[in-house]
Amino acid sequence: MELLIQIVPLLLIVAVMYFLLLRPQKKREKEIQEMRNNLQIGDEVTTAGGIVGRVVSLREDTLVIETGSDRAKIRIKRWAVQGNETLHDEPDSAK
Repeated sequence: MELLIQIVPLLLIVAVMYFLLLRPQKKREKEIQEMRNNLQIGDEVTTAGGIVGRVVSLREDTLVIETGSDRAKIRIKRWAVQGNETLHDEPDSAK
């Protein structure tokens, strides 16, 4: 009985840490991966290094972005895209 009393608080701490730390992190990672998979030509993206550009070409795991006024093109990996500033209409999945 004493062993059970000692283990229950430990299990509660693990459960609280899961719901406060791990679960939101996994949800955020899933959203970022979905954003990277839904990139389209013409989207304005920001890379993990802070480079801002417009998507010119998409491939399976790389994309080409155009940056600056001189239209320099840079090929980057899809995982390096940190954010997409272009707003798209959400498809109606409720129908």
